[in-house]
Amino acid sequence: MLNLARSVVWRAFGVTIVVFFAAYALFGANGVLAWGDYSARLRAHTVELAKLQRERDQLAHRVALLNPNHADQDMVDELVRRDLGLARPDEVIIPLQ
Repeated sequence: MLNLARSVVWRAFGVTIVVFFAAYALFGANGVLAWGDYSARLRAHTVELAKLQRERDQLAHRVALLNPNHADQDMVDELVRRDLGLARPDEVIIPLQ
């Protein structure tokens, strides 16, 4: 009788462990049902990454225009006028050559 009780307890314990891991594989943070959320987050992050890369490229272009060895005169003029307050917001600057 004692052996039968032990057998039932061990089997119940084993089934409980298997059910626990199966439920975690299905419903857990990294489970099968979380894949949809991960896919949606990946798409959102991919869009954000593309946007940030475009912004980085634009900034790199502006930095290249300010290279001390051959600075772009229009960019320098724009920054000087803006930062020193020499131009009004509605002013149109036409360079004369």
